[in-house]
Amino acid sequence: MLNAIDSWFLQKEEPGKSCLLFLRKHILRSDNNITEAWKYGMPFYLYKGKMFCYLWTHKTHLKPYIGFGDGNRIHHAALLQEKRARMKIFLIDAGADIPVKTIDILLKKALALYLH
Repeated sequence: MLNAIDSWFLQKEEPGKSCLLFLRKHILRSDNNITEAWKYGMPFYLYKGKMFCYLWTHKTHLKPYIGFGDGNRIHHAALLQEKRARMKIFLIDAGADIPVKTIDILLKKALALYLH
């Protein structure tokens, strides 16, 4: 029987499903201290037990995104804050090449917040 996280990913439609599965694996491989958890009905990624980022699909743009818990402390032109006070998101076009270099930059910036 699948757990809630695996079920969430498998219920997504392509090309979003493949994009989100890639992001899941990429985030988990980016640091040994990142773990996956099911919180608020979505996959969250924790750094040493603290909220690091999460994956979701934007309701308006219909694109997968990485949400950063302390995104308001990360400065990068590709991040959107919209009406969020604390979080910022990085939208990804699932039908195009995934911008891995930009994702790596954002993950490093987010990790740096926890290393101080």
